[in-house]
Amino acid sequence: MTDPSRYDAVNVLGGPLEPCSTAPLTGFFRDGHCNTCAEDRGSHTVCAVMTAEFLAYSKYVGNDLSTPRPELRFPGVRPGENWCLCAGRFLQAHEEGCAPNVRLAATHLSALDVVPIEVLRLYAVE
Repeated sequence: MTDPSRYDAVNVLGGPLEPCSTAPLTGFFRDGHCNTCAEDRGSHTVCAVMTAEFLAYSKYVGNDLSTPRPELRFPGVRPGENWCLCAGRFLQAHEEGCAPNVRLAATHLSALDVVPIEVLRLYAVE
């Protein structure tokens, strides 16, 4: 797996990419950042603040983020926790009316390849 340059990581606001979450540990690289690379086919680039509604939606569409999977060292994600979400899933949730809030400073610039900045700004919290 390619390791991106952490020092060159840019957020959607044009600044340095801030951490998303270390508890639970998130990110494609499981380093707490929504960094990405060519191998990250899902583009885990949107730092989302989980809600019960979104977690139920995600489970319904086939990606259960709330159930712990100890064999994968995955504790499950709870409402209020941050998680690096796939950009496509975020856009899908937006279109379905149940997108979670987003931390723009921790959302990778490449999320804009999938989600327009105007849509991300609708859910922005800091």
